[in-house]
Amino acid sequence: MSALCGRIVAAFGRHYEVILDNGEKLRCFPRAKKSLYACGDRVEIALTGDKQGVIDALLPRQNMLYRADAFKEKLIASNLTQVVIVVATEPGFNDELITRCLCGAESQEQPIPALIVLNKCDIVAQVPTARKALQQFSDIGYPVLELSALSDVSLLRERLIGQTSLLVGQSGMGKSTLTNALIPEAHAATREISEVLDSGKHTTTHARLYALPEGGALIDSPGVQVFGLAHLGTGEIEASFREVREVIGTCRFRDCRHEIEPDCAVRLAVQEGRMHPRRHQALLALLAEKRASIVAKY
Repeated sequence: MSALCGRIVAAFGRHYEVILDNGEKLRCFPRAKKSLYACGDRVEIALTGDKQGVIDALLPRQNMLYRADAFKEKLIASNLTQVVIVVATEPGFNDELITRCLCGAESQEQPIPALIVLNKCDIVAQVPTARKALQQFSDIGYPVLELSALSDVSLLRERLIGQTSLLVGQSGMGKSTLTNALIPEAHAATREISEVLDSGKHTTTHARLYALPEGGALIDSPGVQVFGLAHLGTGEIEASFREVREVIGTCRFRDCRHEIEPDCAVRLAVQEGRMHPRRHQALLALLAEKRASIVAKY
């Protein structure tokens, strides 16, 4: 049996679709009972039959975006160069979820650049409200791109060339519609997978990587309603907020909770307009969540 290298382009529990470096597509399974692979992973494969193989080794990762609660971790995608957070003018989106996604990207050893896409801008009446809700992110340097997946995605296409980008966001925001607009054959691939898995659904239930015609790759992921960050420590949570990172260590108290303590550098940033109140609330919620999880262990 010969060993080959490839990239996981779709993950379905313990069943993976891998495209080898020579372009051949294989259906692969892990050797161990516990599967620790994600869409975007580079792996070493041993052939076991026609169009089938077993994953022998995980090659070094550049990064791994995942979410976690107190009980389990959910791998999302690896080896990313960009995270694209998709929201829409309707249905309404959760700005705290955006902050959590950004924290996941910022907390990497090398932070993953993030782009926020406001979809469904053809619903003109809702654009000002959505734009106002996103200003807390654009004010601190996160780019916000306004478009409609049903009419023109050229501005987004330009941002994806040469990148390995992950589309992430709540259900109903239009991630799959964006994917199909950028890569028309993606719909056919989704339909094919649904038939193989007998799922009977065309909504995204598993992460899948598509090669972009202009170069680069796009990973469409299932909608998320919760983005847990239980794997991050208190210091890592604070450092994942750009505004807080600038003032870490300058509060009067080393164990400052940034709530009511005097001479708190984070509260001062809020008062001076350098940190949006909603971002501050999200930070406090994450820190309280972390403290509660620590107490629960004892």
